[in-house]
Amino acid sequence: MHLFGISKFERFFRMAAGIDIDKNDLRRFDDFVNDKLYDLLLRAVATAKANGRDVVESQDLPITAGLQESMHVFRKIDEEVSLDAILDQLVKRPALDLVYDDETRDQLPQIAGGLGVALARTFRILDESQKTPQPGQWDKATRIFDLLL
Repeated sequence: MHLFGISKFERFFRMAAGIDIDKNDLRRFDDFVNDKLYDLLLRAVATAKANGRDVVESQDLPITAGLQESMHVFRKIDEEVSLDAILDQLVKRPALDLVYDDETRDQLPQIAGGLGVALARTFRILDESQKTPQPGQWDKATRIFDLLL
C-alpha cells in the first residue's frame, strides 16, 4: 500500500471524531477497511446466489442503518477532504465467486468511508478522553466490528 494522502486521512479522522492518527494507524485502517469490505462482499455474494443471480448488485450488500448513516456523514466530510478517490485506490477488491456490477463497484469507496467514520466514532466511545487510538483500542474496535459485520 502506498501511504499517500496522509494529511487528508488525518483531517478526516479529526472531522469524524476528533481523533489524531499517524502512519501506523493508516496501515491499520487499510487492513480494517479491507477486512470488513470482504466480510460485506461475502454476504453479498451469498445473497446474490440465493436470488439466482451471477452478479452482485448493490442491494445485495448488507448495509445496516448505522453504516448507511456513517456513509452519509462520510459524504459530507468527503466534500471538504476529497478522500473518495484515495479510498478507491486503497480498497482491495477481493476475488470472489461472482463479479460486482458497476454500481456495487462504485459504491465501495463510500462504504469504506462509512466504515472509517464508524471506526473513528467507535474509538471515541471506547475512551472519550483518548485523542490518539492505541493498539489495544484498534484490537477492541476490530473485535466489535467482527461481532456486528
